[in-house]
Amino acid sequence: MSTSLYYNASRATALTAAETAAVERVVTARQSSFPYPDEESLFLYEEGGSEPDAIVAGSTKMPFDVEHVMPALEHVLSSVTELRRALPNAQWHVHLDDFDIPWDESEGYFLPS
Repeated sequence: MSTSLYYNASRATALTAAETAAVERVVTARQSSFPYPDEESLFLYEEGGSEPDAIVAGSTKMPFDVEHVMPALEHVLSSVTELRRALPNAQWHVHLDDFDIPWDESEGYFLPS
């Protein structure tokens, strides 16, 4: 059984050209810096996914290698934090299967200890 991190942002207005460019920059930079090239990293769905008013949506399947899970998860959460900061006027929901990931204004998305 696999575990996935899901992330989506929604709002009534579509992305502007500047916001689209910012999202593309974050995705390109974060995918290229992902530590495990053979594993799934930050992945955005086409057209924002199926949620109403979705402007960004995606998911990442966590690696099967136990030693890769935490570094991969931390990297993707950091990536989603960058996306949220690039789109601050959106409603965000980030969850690891059924567990909601909390948001902190200074730290971003994090796993509680």
